[in-house]
Amino acid sequence: FQARALNHSANSPIVNGYITCKLHCYATVFGLLLQRNYRWLILSSPLNTMRIGIFDSGIGGLVIARAIVKRLPQYDYVYLGDTQRVPYGNRSQETIYKFTREAVDYLFRTQNCALIIVACNTASTVALRRLQHEYLPKHFPKRRILGVIRPTAEAVTKYAGRRIGILATATTVASKAYIREIKKQKLKAVHVYQQAAPLLVPLLEQNAQRWLKPIASEYIRPLLRHKIDTLVLGCTHYPLVKKLIRATVGSKIKVLAQDEIIPAKLADYLLRHTEIAGVLSRRRTRQLLVTDVTYTVRKLARRWFGVSAQLKLVRYGHEV
Repeated sequence: FQARALNHSANSPIVNGYITCKLHCYATVFGLLLQRNYRWLILSSPLNTMRIGIFDSGIGGLVIARAIVKRLPQYDYVYLGDTQRVPYGNRSQETIYKFTREAVDYLFRTQNCALIIVACNTASTVALRRLQHEYLPKHFPKRRILGVIRPTAEAVTKYAGRRIGILATATTVASKAYIREIKKQKLKAVHVYQQAAPLLVPLLEQNAQRWLKPIASEYIRPLLRHKIDTLVLGCTHYPLVKKLIRATVGSKIKVLAQDEIIPAKLADYLLRHTEIAGVLSRRRTRQLLVTDVTYTVRKLARRWFGVSAQLKLVRYGHEV
């Protein structure tokens, strides 16, 4: 440390002060370099090997997946659509839980997902809480499963609406999940009205466009009688007809679609939960898995996710 050049003993106060000052400078420079390159160190870590899974009962969730990928393109994603057993909305609660559990177990065990978004409102309503409290602690305690009901209900608070309509599947409506979640937001003088729309998902999955407008209008009419000022589209398929629905209800009614809500909520979640974000790989890969492939499924996948959509057929289903 240049003690001789200073013509002082290595143990003198002057030399000790010089050494301390120089070490402090080195530490400061190193700290700045570390801070500057911290993000690079995180991104290049070999621990970042896990993916984000998105599950839906069919391929309607591709609309949500596309919106999430657009908002957060840096991550690796795997989408799983149970096209063999769609729709879930008219099945028993135990069957819905069984199907959803099989799907998330497959994504965790074979697709290395750290986080799964259950994009299906029906599955979120029936299976999410049980999966979070029973399945995860037993099998994957450090991984997470998120739904779409709560973030959608939270989005209602951004608007001044007090007469809220919910358009959803029969199972979601019967569960009253949206009513419970909206009440948790502690909004004053709020009235919530629900309407089941059991035919919309099958029509969308079968690309039966000619029937959508008259049937959607029939479902919406009872909600309009309640003079709603906000309409929540409580199914991941329904953003596909949000333009039609907005045209039907008029500009004075605020229509909330989940493809406009979930991506921002996920981005916020990952900012707050670095233990999950820190293990996610960032190679910008996308994989689309389905349990049945038909001409219609292929056609709709390309329309809803993009022309580059390539579907891979998978099989799963076992007791966990």
